[in-house]
Amino acid sequence: MTGSFWGDLLIGVAAALLLAWLVLVVALLVIRPRGGLLREALRLLPDVLRLIRRLAADKTLPRGVRLRLGLLLAYLALPIDLVPDFIPVLGYADDAIIVTAVLRGVVRRAGIDAVRARWPGTDDGFAALARLTGLH
Repeated sequence: MTGSFWGDLLIGVAAALLLAWLVLVVALLVIRPRGGLLREALRLLPDVLRLIRRLAADKTLPRGVRLRLGLLLAYLALPIDLVPDFIPVLGYADDAIIVTAVLRGVVRRAGIDAVRARWPGTDDGFAALARLTGLH
C-alpha cells in the first residue's frame, strides 16, 4: 500500500483496531437492555458495584470468575470508556451493558446462589437484577 513495511504494518494494525471497536459497538447494541431495563440498570449500579467487589473478593469462587470480576472493576475505574459518551444511548450505558454481560457469565460459572448470597440491596433490587441479566 505505502511501499514501506512499517507503514503497511501501521495501517493494518490501525484498521484491525478500528474493526475490533466497530464489532464491539455492534455487539453492545445487540445485547443492550431494552426499554425501561436500561434505566433500571443505571439505578441498580451502586448495589451492583458492591456485589461485584464482594464476589471478586470471595476466595470460594473459581479463580476465573474472580479474575473476570477484577478486570471488570478495573475497567469501571478507568476514566476512558470503550464507547465515547457523545454517542446517543450507548455512550452512557456501555458500563451497564458490560456489567450485565459479565454478570451473566459469573452466574453461569458460580451459580445464582453465590450472587444472591452477596447481594447488598433489597429483594426488589435483586429481582430487577435478575430480569436485567436473565438470571431467572
